[in-house]
Amino acid sequence: MSPLPDFWRNSGFHLLERDASGRLRATADYLRAYYLRPEVHPVEESCDAEAALHAALMREPWRDIAGEELARLKDADARHNYEVVLRFRDRLRRASSVEGCYMALFRPGVDIPPLFVDQMAHVVLRNILDGGDDPLRLRVAELFFREQKATLRDGHVLLADLETVQMHASGSKYGSLGRLIVEAQGAPASANLDVLDRQNAALYWERESRHDTVISLAYGRPALDALCRVIESWIQHFLSIEVRVEPIRKIEEPRWAWHIGLDAEATAILNALWAGEEVDAGRMRRILTLFRLEFADPAEMRRDIAGRSVYLALAADENDEVKMKPQNLILNLPVNEA
Repeated sequence: MSPLPDFWRNSGFHLLERDASGRLRATADYLRAYYLRPEVHPVEESCDAEAALHAALMREPWRDIAGEELARLKDADARHNYEVVLRFRDRLRRASSVEGCYMALFRPGVDIPPLFVDQMAHVVLRNILDGGDDPLRLRVAELFFREQKATLRDGHVLLADLETVQMHASGSKYGSLGRLIVEAQGAPASANLDVLDRQNAALYWERESRHDTVISLAYGRPALDALCRVIESWIQHFLSIEVRVEPIRKIEEPRWAWHIGLDAEATAILNALWAGEEVDAGRMRRILTLFRLEFADPAEMRRDIAGRSVYLALAADENDEVKMKPQNLILNLPVNEA
């Protein structure tokens, strides 16, 4: 049996170590990768103090940096960038794992740029999905850390990588790639833009770093089932709680017990519906898919709603962009605190 192809080599996964619990521990080389980013790496115009600071951190990535060392940097932007990177480094050190850092990040509030948050989700998912053989799960997992462009056509919910769509934009609202997405209607559109399905999913292995494949989240499509499995694995990895997630067409309960929006728009719409407010049809169409989540062990739920279903929703915003917040699955799950 041939080994599975490697994937997401740019995630930093191979620079990290696993601890006994399977979580990721930051290493000196992982930090060096951040110090080599263009926002931090000295340039020809950098002052001597900046060059010396960078050299010191490359030698000793965990080295404590005094405030006066940063104050010597003449460039204000450079000082700010170092402050951000070092704040992230110190969060990693306090948390002891990337997963622990991610979980601690959102309360009381995020103090690092969204890019760092997405990069943590990226590498944690690389850890979760390591050894898997389903490329559809890898592609749908990109929703957790890469924004998507949604197109709705004849019942199909097609998602393409937003950055890729923007790069290909050329003189129209959605750009040439966007037009191809609309025309695809669930079938391969061209050699350069394929809607992944079970039959052609292996294409992902050779194109995973190009972000140029499209998925359909229409009810009954395999990518939607793959997204359910990734959500289950994400919750299991962080909370050690087994859940079962399945797509649904609508919420049948008139007064459901709990819901989680997987993005800001879905949260707002579900909150309004639960409160009995009217939501116009145009806004309701922004809901791309609904899920029902069940705990394998109801005793792990909040006691007042143990055994009840939890409903999830994913939506596009007014610009047809999907900006998933996977932390909501961790922070807002109704877990029994005992």
